[in-house]
Amino acid sequence: MNRRHFSSLFALTACLGAIACGQTTPPSVSAPEAETVATDEPVELTISVAASVQDAMKDVQAAYEEVAPNVTLTYNFGPSGSLAQQIAQGAPADVFLSASKNHMDDLETKGEILPDSRLDLLQNTMVLIVPTDKADIADFKDFATDTVSKVAIGEPESVPAGGYAKEVLTSLNLFESIQPKLVYSKDVRQVLSYVETGNVDAGLVYATDAQGSDQVQVIATAPAETHAPIIYPIAVVQDSEQAEAAQDFVDFLTSETAVSIFQGYGFGMAE
Repeated sequence: MNRRHFSSLFALTACLGAIACGQTTPPSVSAPEAETVATDEPVELTISVAASVQDAMKDVQAAYEEVAPNVTLTYNFGPSGSLAQQIAQGAPADVFLSASKNHMDDLETKGEILPDSRLDLLQNTMVLIVPTDKADIADFKDFATDTVSKVAIGEPESVPAGGYAKEVLTSLNLFESIQPKLVYSKDVRQVLSYVETGNVDAGLVYATDAQGSDQVQVIATAPAETHAPIIYPIAVVQDSEQAEAAQDFVDFLTSETAVSIFQGYGFGMAE
């Protein structure tokens, strides 16, 4: 008897035995469908995000939870410089969204960014804002007059918005001359708050921050040639323990849903 006939006879005998014992299916055989059903394991991602994107990212979180209910997002908002420093020092983070290419470049040089995960996501502009009830400031040149006694900008070394503000003021030949008037803040949201409360006469913030406040008015937009392009890069952190899930989230940020949210908050999409 060859091997094929023996196997067939063995299978028939086993089948008849099962019927005789009242069994309708072999106990050790699982239905094929059970092998294809997969339950997504819960995933927690920590996303370090530049403060200027926090409102948009909260809406992104709600949208992402609808398509990836197994993923829990925890945001760490702050100045890009501080966030980059935290990541370099080993603070837990899966994704980093920076308001500055420089801080992302620094992390990439140190090997802190997962190769090929980085992309330029958003773009922004710098604007001059004053309280809504202030009407005696018309342009940047008024900073040099007695009309203005305090101007708020972010700390240039750690706050990207502050770095861009310094570039604008330097390009307009104002930075050195108005040093006594400058009030430095820990992030761009604090600049906005100083202007909203009237603690300063004016401030330089991103256009997206100004758009979200009804307590300030935009007086002027900084000419594009006065500062480097304002680009927001994003990347997966090298030490992420959930790199695949982190990359899925990064990919979602270029979807139609996410793009619509960002544009609703005044962001442009980087090319």
